[in-house]
Amino acid sequence: MHFYHSDEIWNRFPALSALVFVLHGVRAANAAAVDIGETLGEVAARLEKTAEADLPSIIAWRQAYSAMGLKPTQYRCAVEALLRRFRKDKDLPRFHPLVDVLNAESMQAAIPIAAFDCRNIVGGICVRPATGAETHRSFQGDIEHPAAGEIIFADAADQAHSRRWVFRQGAASVVSKESDTVLIVAEALHDTGAEDLAALRDRIGKRAAQLGIASARQALLTRSNRRFEFTPGA
Repeated sequence: MHFYHSDEIWNRFPALSALVFVLHGVRAANAAAVDIGETLGEVAARLEKTAEADLPSIIAWRQAYSAMGLKPTQYRCAVEALLRRFRKDKDLPRFHPLVDVLNAESMQAAIPIAAFDCRNIVGGICVRPATGAETHRSFQGDIEHPAAGEIIFADAADQAHSRRWVFRQGAASVVSKESDTVLIVAEALHDTGAEDLAALRDRIGKRAAQLGIASARQALLTRSNRRFEFTPGA
């Protein structure tokens, strides 16, 4: 399997950097080991000082969405939406031990993180503009067709596993209690993105170890190192 961004994405967004992880044994994650209270406390303290829309990483995503012809206040990147929800509710709903941890770490870093069940990915994922032929299954069960030019996470079967880049994942590859091999992707566009992703890599690695999940492979992708190859289950 593979993960990469198309040349068009790199050409349009040269500041891009990405962190990619493959985790095995996710089905055996120890839910009792999930303690995100300290991390949520750090997030709450920062939001008291700085609104999520004023964080450099989110400013960069807002600029990218404007460049894509989208209204940044209508289509917020996933981590901005998480932070807004957390600021209002003071907590996050719990879904899955790994997903809960990744949501907390995403907010702490102010960087969007996506997680995909590899069982339902065909061939691998390329972040690229849609052709208009792809399908996206929403969490409401609807089948959507991204418009040509929309940036999506596409696999070899033309499934769009994420729409509007880091706006919304789909139901086809959502992480569930049956998931065992999971692909994690974090992307940044701000000036210190590569450094912040390196720190996030260490935090995710520690979290995976706490959950009893094996980290099989990981890489930081840049303009000079664009493609990630892996074997599910190996």
